[in-house]
Amino acid sequence: MSRSKWKGPYVNFKHLGSFNTLNKKKSAILVSRNSSIVPKFVGYTFKVHTGNTFVEVIVTREMISHKFGEFAPTRKVFAFKKKKKKR
Repeated sequence: MSRSKWKGPYVNFKHLGSFNTLNKKKSAILVSRNSSIVPKFVGYTFKVHTGNTFVEVIVTREMISHKFGEFAPTRKVFAFKKKKKKR
């Protein structure tokens, strides 16, 4: 179920205090993966926590109204190992 429109998008206000002092070149550490991306964030770089590392996410216009966690995968991409050719 989606969030009610009268509430507005969820953004963790703990991180917005440091957002006002940011330059567009520096990145802000953002731990909350469930925060929504608002138009104010476009052009900034955020570091989103994946569980053991931080992934840098550069916010673009297409990302507005999505969550930060959607752009920071927590699992590695699985690929089968290639077998050696027998002679």
